Amino acid sequence: MSSMFSKPRASSERPPQSPLPECNVAILGCRGAGKSALTVKFLTKRFISEYDPNLEDTYTSEELVDQQPVLLKVMDTADQDGPGNCERYLCWASAFLVVYSIDDRKSFEGCQRYLEVLALHMRGCQRRCPVLLVGNKLDMEQYRQVPSAEGMSLASRFGCLFHEVSACQDFAGVQHVFHEAVREVRRQAEWNLPVRPLFITEERPCPPVATPLALPTHHGLATCTFNTLSTVNYKEIPSVAQAKLVTVKSSRAQSKRKAPTLTLLKGFKIF
Repeated sequence: MSSMFSKPRASSERPPQSPLPECNVAILGCRGAGKSALTVKFLTKRFISEYDPNLEDTYTSEELVDQQPVLLKVMDTADQDGPGNCERYLCWASAFLVVYSIDDRKSFEGCQRYLEVLALHMRGCQRRCPVLLVGNKLDMEQYRQVPSAEGMSLASRFGCLFHEVSACQDFAGVQHVFHEAVREVRRQAEWNLPVRPLFITEERPCPPVATPLALPTHHGLATCTFNTLSTVNYKEIPSVAQAKLVTVKSSRAQSKRKAPTLTLLKGFKIF
């Protein structure tokens, strides 16, 4: 089955001493939201119409995001009735995609439970993982039950990004969501870097000397007078306060990449 999804990999491999940076993305959501469809669309540019809702697996793909390579690992979760046994992905993922279907209000309501679990988890840990709320099945606009404004409102309430895509039709939009997750992980890593204090020199004139320092004359040598002009002081600059970055969407040229190898995708029907 894996031959349907894979292409021969190039013989040239990256030296073991310089591994790619990794980014782990977990796909969360209720049944029927299209999590597997989004995953396979991103990895293969293909759309699946049938899949096993009980199948959960993790896939790996080498991506080029903003001209920087990254090893992207995607966990397609298979929770039965909302969040359950969450530890398997809460401690693993560095970013989360919470997916609902725009034509299914029940799946949208289920997203709120996932967002609450994630918020509670991040409140008790030291690191903050980016979360993206994704409305899927944009091609079913005529059957929409969840307005875009509600999705934006929920995302704003939990402080996460919001996107609407179609796993059926729009590969560029799906790719953008996954790449945006990588960008957010990179930004978060930059914010968490320890800031080294900077030092600048500041010259201050010395107070005037009442009498110049004079060396006594010996053996007919002229008297030399030394005046101190200035001293150098070091002043520590306080660390720069963190500022919230504003994400600006823009079109980017899609980079060529190798198609990844998928395994254990049982029962998929490829269009």
